[in-house]
Amino acid sequence: MSEIIQITAIVEGATERNFITEVLQPYLNKKNIFITPIMASKAGQKGGDIKFTRIKQDIQNHLKQRKDTYITLMIDFYGLTDWKNLDEAKQKNSPSEKANIINKAIQDEIEELLPEYNSKKRFIPYVNIHEFEALLFSDPEILSKHLQVDKKQIEQIIKECGEPEKINDSRETAPSKRLDSLSNNRFKKIATGLEIAKEIGILKMRTACPLFDIWLNNIEKLAQREYI
Repeated sequence: MSEIIQITAIVEGATERNFITEVLQPYLNKKNIFITPIMASKAGQKGGDIKFTRIKQDIQNHLKQRKDTYITLMIDFYGLTDWKNLDEAKQKNSPSEKANIINKAIQDEIEELLPEYNSKKRFIPYVNIHEFEALLFSDPEILSKHLQVDKKQIEQIIKECGEPEKINDSRETAPSKRLDSLSNNRFKKIATGLEIAKEIGILKMRTACPLFDIWLNNIEKLAQREYI
């Protein structure tokens, strides 16, 4: 029997926490990987305004608690503040370029701070270039059914942007704003979003969202390694 892999995921808010607990966790459990979400936000604080200093401290605390567990993130790029190389990342057009810059910046910072805790192998950064809602565009048919809109409207958005992770992130056209507009503000981020995510499933999300797929690939590779 393969070794059980335990991962703590530092997440931005309740939406990401519930998504991991109710959708991603059952998927990874079948691979002997057990992931537990921990909210980074302070009590009573909503998502957004994700400060590098606070996330960095959270990562350090969890890496130091046990040497046989792994740490990952599920944080939105849109809400980042004071992160290293953030200005450079914002100048890039493609989601992959933005993600690579930000993920490498925090990876390098943690490695420099905690080399004795094997942080290079135990920490897997993941910054969503857009909100969690981008994943819901992975299946236009399911999304249109829940929003009670014509599927062609969803397909047109994806056609214009290229893929869910490339949906633009302005205040008017971010994934969540598009969902509000399509549903006449009937879309509920946690309840409706989670229901849609469950029906779409992780496999379809991975197919439609390359950065999300890379993150899960990196997590799955842990099951092939031994703890050090």
